Amino acid sequence: MKTQLLEVEPAAAREIAVSTAVDYLRRGEAIALPTETVYGLAADALNVDAALRIFEAKERPRFDPLIVHLPTLDWLERLAIIPAEDEELVRRLTSEFWPGALTLVLPRHSIVPDVVTAGLETVALRMSAHPVFREIIQAFGGPLAAPSANRFGRISPTDARHVAAELDGRILLIIDGGATTHGLESTIVSVRHGKIRILRPGPITVEELSELAEVKLASPAAKLEAPGQFRSHYAPRTRLVLVDDLEAFAPAAERVGCLSFLGTRNASFVEKRTLSASGNLREAAANLFRCLRELDDAQLDLIAAQKIPESGLGSAIMDRLKRAAAR
Repeated sequence: MKTQLLEVEPAAAREIAVSTAVDYLRRGEAIALPTETVYGLAADALNVDAALRIFEAKERPRFDPLIVHLPTLDWLERLAIIPAEDEELVRRLTSEFWPGALTLVLPRHSIVPDVVTAGLETVALRMSAHPVFREIIQAFGGPLAAPSANRFGRISPTDARHVAAELDGRILLIIDGGATTHGLESTIVSVRHGKIRILRPGPITVEELSELAEVKLASPAAKLEAPGQFRSHYAPRTRLVLVDDLEAFAPAAERVGCLSFLGTRNASFVEKRTLSASGNLREAAANLFRCLRELDDAQLDLIAAQKIPESGLGSAIMDRLKRAAAR
């Protein structure tokens, strides 16, 4: 299988890219598309064979559900059952954060195939704010299942080149929309009895959600409730350890790289990547997966990643680093 990469600039190229993407989607193929969070591997969410192509290309286990992206808000109630007691909160969440980096987990209608929900009685839904993704999904005219466009468990792609490194020869098309904005997967929440449970931290923070309702961070689940809940996930091939103080860290191996929040003067590291020299958490999140991927490609024996404060967006960054370090 040969993978085609199409850019969206200039306007004439964008028109070709959009029409080609829609054509592949209508033929039941899985293709890579840019979103504002990370690149997604998209396919017709209501077509079982198309959804299975996502699992095959990613080598994703069938018990891990997929996020379904909606072309328009009216699809929400076509795919999900919204309990009467939660209607107002769901309305406020979608009004505040859609289109955007928030995924809602709600009871599902039977129209959603079992393979998409991994047999769960719930479905994870969101609306992407990325202009290219929105143009393609609206032209397609239906919901798209779209997990991150990488091999299962690996570092999520924030650039079309990352997708090609992961899935070249496994899918037919990559739409290159440039680097993603957030650099982290969406925040996933469930809504029940007028309260919000965060199932996966992301760009929409606890503080933002708390303005609308009481918020709780879900404890590690005995079984999956949503995508991205595996203990080990978003992981480089190179072993990664979390470190409190990079300045005091003494590498035991020869080739050790570091991922720092603000930077380090420790000369022991053969490769260094800094998430944000100014301490900006948005910048750090946007750089996280790119820096991890660069360190992973540097043929290191170990990556030492600095812990960062777990407040605001820092909790989502640390969530990804903890999963990357888990074995």
